[in-house]
Amino acid sequence: MPAYLLSQTTAFKFEKTKSFFPEGRIPKEYNAKIDWGYLIVPENWDIPDGKAIKIATAILKSTQKRYASNPVVFISGGPGASGINSIWNFLSHPLREKSDIVLIDFRGTGFSFPKFCPELGNEFLEILSKNQNRTEDEQQKVVAAMACKQDLINRGIDINAYNSKSIAKDLNAFKNVLKYDKWNVYGVSYGTYIAQVYVNDFPQDVKSLILDSSIPDISEYYYKHSNTNYINSLKKVFELCKNDPDCNKQYPNLEETFYEIIEKLNKNPITVKVEKKILPSGMFTYNVEDFKICIQQCLYNKKLIEVLPLLINEFKKENTHTLSSLVKAFSGSLRLDYGAFYCVTCNEAFPYNSILEFEKSALQYKKLKGSLSFYKSDFMVCDKWNLESNKFCKVSNDLSHLSALALPVLVFSGGFDPITPVSNGKITVEKFTNGFLVKAPTSGHGPSFSKNGREIIDEFIRNPNQHPHVAAMESESKVNFVTNIKTSNGISNLANSLNELNFLFLSPLALALIILVISILCFSYSLIKSKKDTWPNRWTRLLIVLSSLFAVFSLLGFCLAINDTTHQNFYILVFGLPEKYSYLFIAQWSFVILTIVTILHFMINFRKISNASVITVILFSLILIATYFQYWEFI
Repeated sequence: MPAYLLSQTTAFKFEKTKSFFPEGRIPKEYNAKIDWGYLIVPENWDIPDGKAIKIATAILKSTQKRYASNPVVFISGGPGASGINSIWNFLSHPLREKSDIVLIDFRGTGFSFPKFCPELGNEFLEILSKNQNRTEDEQQKVVAAMACKQDLINRGIDINAYNSKSIAKDLNAFKNVLKYDKWNVYGVSYGTYIAQVYVNDFPQDVKSLILDSSIPDISEYYYKHSNTNYINSLKKVFELCKNDPDCNKQYPNLEETFYEIIEKLNKNPITVKVEKKILPSGMFTYNVEDFKICIQQCLYNKKLIEVLPLLINEFKKENTHTLSSLVKAFSGSLRLDYGAFYCVTCNEAFPYNSILEFEKSALQYKKLKGSLSFYKSDFMVCDKWNLESNKFCKVSNDLSHLSALALPVLVFSGGFDPITPVSNGKITVEKFTNGFLVKAPTSGHGPSFSKNGREIIDEFIRNPNQHPHVAAMESESKVNFVTNIKTSNGISNLANSLNELNFLFLSPLALALIILVISILCFSYSLIKSKKDTWPNRWTRLLIVLSSLFAVFSLLGFCLAINDTTHQNFYILVFGLPEKYSYLFIAQWSFVILTIVTILHFMINFRKISNASVITVILFSLILIATYFQYWEFI
């Protein structure tokens, strides 16, 4: 019996709910046009009357209702990533003008129920943070993963029902519930594999396919070629930096520096302090394995690729503040639900891979000092995971029907992608009779999220049978490596404060600024108009005006510089600001020095100065702003 008939014989329903995000997190003008809810389906599709599960969904309605018949369903990667947490990429996406955009947290992920192991990524981060060898890291990761699996079993969860085939049936059920005739399927990373399983099993559901950073065969996923893909992507960075005069001048011999850091960290790891809300211990130790995986993760993102030479240089200089800030960004790559991840990969990928071949491939790169331990440990987890599974079976999904499909397929591949390289895109395109490959030479993983990528997708969805205009993306050949940065401990801290916009924290600062602006206006006027005042008073007013001017100028200047740099590449803020803003640091120190001089002058001439109480309030405002600068670690 065809798979699509099997799905349609089963009862399922849709249950509306409120937003999954706190009130105000999504602007009202967007939230009013989003339908939140749960798709309720059988946990095991082979037992339609068995236990039901709830799959969280968000439907971003088209801004023009007459176009809602051309919907797009987004399939996130991982396995284990939340589709709904990708909502920020779609709120103002050009697709919304003419299409509904459907986001889903697939079974075992995100806001769906049952919850799997959402905290396992944090446990992995704690393991990575310790100053221990790779063997200890790997063993502890296995223990943590198996504790997750045992918890799932203890809660009566059928872990064998969480796989690509079941997700495809969930998609078919949801399309039917929404009463869409067909929809466009947009998958990224592992989501591209689900998309292929889905269209193979339910071809009548799909109007077109968009596959970004594709996986043509999950049995090979990233393990078989991960070491080679990593080194190939790195070599591109090294070569482009060498041929870029500015990059080569500031970061000469980048490749040699990279391997020198590996040698150095192999002997002497670097320990940095981090916020306890990120790590309870408050400490993170970078060993050689942490460094390798950190650089590998940077190759995923175009903006991180641009700062990669700078980051390698910061490791060389052992800049502990920069490396501390990096931990927060690094933790973001561990936000998968690893329980769902292992349910899929341990059955569908690892049984077809060999740890011996994985290790053997790393021997080609002796200076790398072994394979990436973070990925090697997954072999060990899956060996244990499968050994203790009562119903383990080697899963192989049939994709034989893909070649007979005539639907249009758009495939994106990033030139620096260390996990799903351009070769993956070429193989994927060849599986379809109407496939088109878009190469993004300067991108990493997920190039369709770029401005050019969004425009290409919008054009493709509107006219799927015409090849979109891709020249703007494919003609990019130069990576804009970040150079000439004035490093500062305070910039990232100030940027975080501005991003969080904590009213209670920032309100005293805002009040102090208002007082200083008023004092500048009033005292400047009195200095000009009142020439009969005593010299102690005149000097006090002059010093206050100068101190206040530098305080306001430097603080507002930093805010504007941060905003401008964010539009260029917000990862620069982890390190500091472009050197063109160096004058702001001079202004900030001028403010500090003038404030000290003003306070000393006030203390010495206290009895000779009129309106001492008013002056005291202003001085307190100056000290308050200086305290903020110290808190942010400018001082």
